[in-house]
Amino acid sequence: MWRKTLNFQGKSGGSCPFFKGDKMDVWNKLYSSALAVQKGRQISKYVEAGGVAAAIESASGKIYTGVCVDTCSTLGICAERNAIFNMLTCGEDEIKRVLAIMPNGKTGAPCGACRELMVQLMPEKYMDIEIMLDYESGRTITLGELTPEWWIK
Repeated sequence: MWRKTLNFQGKSGGSCPFFKGDKMDVWNKLYSSALAVQKGRQISKYVEAGGVAAAIESASGKIYTGVCVDTCSTLGICAERNAIFNMLTCGEDEIKRVLAIMPNGKTGAPCGACRELMVQLMPEKYMDIEIMLDYESGRTITLGELTPEWWIK
């Protein structure tokens, strides 16, 4: 059964009140960009898409989005990896920030497979990738803090 997506608008009309200046603008843009593509829907009786949406900021400052695609087998893809593949398709290969909106409208950390891709993509710099854990409170963490003892070291 398909889960209905809730469009969380934050405490102040969609803007996170906990960041100041440019950093606030970037996180708000990431949140708005992910929210814009989060359109949970059933594609077929075997495929659902858009329950989770992600936005990443590349080193150039461009924002790339992606949605999860869930299948009845293991062929699906997470929203974060979808956004990363979008970035790679467009010729970029360095991530600055990651934000994912879950089906309940809250933000959360990337899964292990998404973390692994980011580590392998940026083995020398993955520790610096910023991740929004909780948009409502403004809680962020770096991928290095989230995965301090990754196997690639």
